Amino acid sequence: MDHALRRSRLARRLAELDLDVLVVTRLPNVRYLTGFTGSNAQVVLARDGDSTFLTDGRYGEQARHEVPDVGHSVYTAGYPRPLIEAWRSLGATRVGFERKGLTYEQWEQLTEVAEGAELVPVGAEVEALRITKDPEEITLIAAAQEAADVAFERVILRGGLREGRTTEREVARALDAAMLDAGADERGFETIVAFGPSAAEPHHDPTDRPLSRGDVVKLDFGGLMGGYHSDMTRTVAFGEPDVRLREIHDLVADGTDAVIGFVETHGRDDTARLLKGLEVVPRRRVEHRGVAFEEMDPKAILARAPEVALIDELAHANVPGSGHPKRWQDVEDILEAGIDVISSVNIQHFESLNDVVEEITGVSQREVIPDEVVRKADEIHLVDPFCRP
Repeated sequence: MDHALRRSRLARRLAELDLDVLVVTRLPNVRYLTGFTGSNAQVVLARDGDSTFLTDGRYGEQARHEVPDVGHSVYTAGYPRPLIEAWRSLGATRVGFERKGLTYEQWEQLTEVAEGAELVPVGAEVEALRITKDPEEITLIAAAQEAADVAFERVILRGGLREGRTTEREVARALDAAMLDAGADERGFETIVAFGPSAAEPHHDPTDRPLSRGDVVKLDFGGLMGGYHSDMTRTVAFGEPDVRLREIHDLVADGTDAVIGFVETHGRDDTARLLKGLEVVPRRRVEHRGVAFEEMDPKAILARAPEVALIDELAHANVPGSGHPKRWQDVEDILEAGIDVISSVNIQHFESLNDVVEEITGVSQREVIPDEVVRKADEIHLVDPFCRP
């Protein structure tokens, strides 16, 4: 990588900022400008391109072979005075420093000994250069991602998930090992593997929880190559997902603004797991005869104004005191507001089939939905619970 070219580009920017030098203290930026991989270093860069690289005595030898094209200052004590000496040797009086690269304590230390120099806070100047990747950087990023892709294929797609026998920790360790075997220097960050309800936690710590049929499995991992990271997130269903939730997941994956308006899980763990990772509109509490009920909140859905809302149990009778007696009437209001609705209803709730189903089953259904409401649907999918794909 051409570190000298990067420093020259930054030096030209210093003239525009009316700075004599810039003190670079953030380690990722130091590495970008010099190639140094140790854990303590600073760079003082002048507007004419001259530079001084500073580190402590632990890294003197490492700096000699990693940063051969910049003058070195190796200190054993007295920091931050070596920084002041470096910019004075460059003739600087107007000194920029990274506002996000110094703690308040470090800034106090600098100001106490920076006689005759004006300290100027500077924004993300190095980061602005880092946004545009050169070919070598792109190659390293691609290699880091390739290691993660190989790990996903070997561990997940080739049968690494086994019901009752695989734990979150085991999958995380297997992904880490597979990335190293694929050539990564190390993992890019702590690997996240979450089963079932834990998949709703953005930064879940893997546990010994075993995998169960119907679990949603969230994977967040990546490799590290030459200081460049990859970061990929995948969510897989271990078992057949609910058809309605599959549709919502597909819409979200396509970039559609979709929410869960109301879903009743009826205590089914597999349905509850599939809700994880989807935005759920909070329900409202309605009291009736001293008892509190949770109902769909149509006003909250309208205020949220998604493109699509999943609303379960279309024939549901609302608690007295709600806006409409029936949920399908709430759905009509939502449709009129331009929000598409995915819903579900059992055939025994159809007004024209209610008596037929009662004759067959002997069970009377009081919650019914007019056939004309069903006929307004743009699409109807028949789901047979006894015939799964």
